[in-house]
Amino acid sequence: MDVGILMFMTDYALPVTELAPALEDRGFESLWIPEHSHIPISRRSQYPAGGDLPKRYYDCMDPFPVIGAAAAATSSLKVATGICVISQRDPIQTAKSVATVDHLSNGRFIFGTGVGWNQDEIENHGTNFKTRLSLTRERIEAMREIWTKSKPEYHGKFVDFDPMMTWPKPIQKPHPPILVGGGWPHAAKRALEYGDGWMPNSIRPDYHILDKVEAWERMKQDYGREVPLTCCLVETDPDQWTRYRDSGVARIIVEVPPGTREETMPLLDKLARGMAQVA
Repeated sequence: MDVGILMFMTDYALPVTELAPALEDRGFESLWIPEHSHIPISRRSQYPAGGDLPKRYYDCMDPFPVIGAAAAATSSLKVATGICVISQRDPIQTAKSVATVDHLSNGRFIFGTGVGWNQDEIENHGTNFKTRLSLTRERIEAMREIWTKSKPEYHGKFVDFDPMMTWPKPIQKPHPPILVGGGWPHAAKRALEYGDGWMPNSIRPDYHILDKVEAWERMKQDYGREVPLTCCLVETDPDQWTRYRDSGVARIIVEVPPGTREETMPLLDKLARGMAQVA
């Protein structure tokens, strides 16, 4: 089981050019960068974890430049979006961003995706919140065409473009792995329908993801696909991680709060010791 670290990159956090090498040196598999373009003052959507929306959600940087900088500062660490909100991104431009960071990382990019939960934020981008699931699927399908075809075209209900030419193509073939974020059971079905992995948050107000593993295994059998499970935002207590390993989870992702060097490095050391115990 691999262990990754997620951090909201902000202007008050340890710079990613220091964070990424520190993770690589300590044996972590991957770095995951979340995305929120902005947070509207209106709050129609409740924070999924409950309570007030944390400050880091208002402050996070654009993930793709951050990932490019992380890739340039490392040689083996995988770099990832965790998650990229596809429902509020242009698919043609996003496909180019993905292919670009896959080149900058020499094929180390993982594309964590999601439909988004913040209605106000999503609708500011001109997206109908009620149709964002279908829109997201079409945009991912369209990006696959762009990455794998020399003259891609796509004609759907929400995404429609005639044959084009655009480069670079990703280093990873056919493209970087697409992980589908979201909860049980609907996101799990979407992952099996068009993803390369499922990436749910581990702790929800009404269930724990490990309670759904048996049902997930049955669902995979029904679909006839072997799709790995990445559990995001797991407990920061390493003593809890063996439960994930023993349940067959492929990867866990632990969130580290954006902080100074003095705050962050001791926490990384503690998590690295826990990772060694699980291994």
